[in-house]
Amino acid sequence: MKPGRALAPSALAAALVVLAACAKPPELGDPLSGLTREERARFDQGRQVFGRVFTPETGLGPLFNSNSCAECHEDPVPGGPGDEVEVHAAAFLPGGVCDPLVQKGGPVIQQEVTPALKAALGIDREPVPPEATAAARRSSPDIFGFGLLDAVPDATILARADPDDRDKDGISGRPNRFFDGRVGRFGRKAIVPTLREFNDGAFVIEQGVTNPAVPTEETIGGSPIPDGVDPVPEPEIDQDAIDANDAFVRFLAPPAPLPLSKSAKRGRKVFSTIRCDGCHVPKLRTGDHPVKALRNKEVAAYTDLLLHDLGPDLADICLGLATPSEFRTEPLMGLRLSEGFLHDGRAESVEEAIRLHGGEAAASRDRFNALSEADRNALLEFLRSL
Repeated sequence: MKPGRALAPSALAAALVVLAACAKPPELGDPLSGLTREERARFDQGRQVFGRVFTPETGLGPLFNSNSCAECHEDPVPGGPGDEVEVHAAAFLPGGVCDPLVQKGGPVIQQEVTPALKAALGIDREPVPPEATAAARRSSPDIFGFGLLDAVPDATILARADPDDRDKDGISGRPNRFFDGRVGRFGRKAIVPTLREFNDGAFVIEQGVTNPAVPTEETIGGSPIPDGVDPVPEPEIDQDAIDANDAFVRFLAPPAPLPLSKSAKRGRKVFSTIRCDGCHVPKLRTGDHPVKALRNKEVAAYTDLLLHDLGPDLADICLGLATPSEFRTEPLMGLRLSEGFLHDGRAESVEEAIRLHGGEAAASRDRFNALSEADRNALLEFLRSL
């Protein structure tokens, strides 16, 4: 092309297609592509808030699990899984009623206390309420791609629900709902409806840091917080900071899957053949959204965001409508980053996690157990690419 000559519209379109095809996928920890300059700036600002380390003098505690967001979501970059394991508790009452024991310090039972609280009460952690019918362990997942999950319409989630198993496939997923009736999607029991609530609530629940959205702290096992142990005025973090933190989490790109070998491509077919995709739905689509980078996007999440009964061996606590044995289908995007598997990290490998599935997943588990060694290894190789 001669200098100064503009490309014809058709040639320009073709060139853009080539450039898009050659564009590298985001690196782990990068933001979504297509953000505006202002959105990217908020993402970068939020990364700093996400990594901010709180102390008792800046609002930490008096009860907490970690002193920063990045402490629990850290490996190999901020936003990745962590090695922390939390304790949750609830009471599953006769008639199927679930009490999250909020007035007694539940459902999250903090495992750390500030020196001032220890001096005042002589405790090393928050006690599990005696009313609890079960306590649960919860591992720290990665949070990559959560903004895309937040942008999936409720209608998409509800359309996949089949609580009465009308199609007789043995899978009867149903949505959990927040206490006000809204459809939940975040958390191992899918109790939290929106990413914003998930992010803002974590400051108080995990760090004891109040903010304009959650301006008060929990009790100490149901008792008031002693005077003098938490001297920082509420809120302990301002609106601009939590807005920036929300932008960081919301705009984190999902991990790009690894290139598939011939064996892994075979494993992807096996994944479907044994009906793992009945719950771990390979692709969801976001809806209309004010942020272009989140609007009408396909996300390879491998989840339906519904509750499924996984059998008595994995059962622990209830939460919302979720019974002790019901859990939200865990998204598999970023699976290769984890070292512990299932909701509590008890499984040391993907294979062990599959073999521990029961309930609605029992049929797929049994098909997995019946696979030839070659097909089983191919499936595991595919899962390690996610």
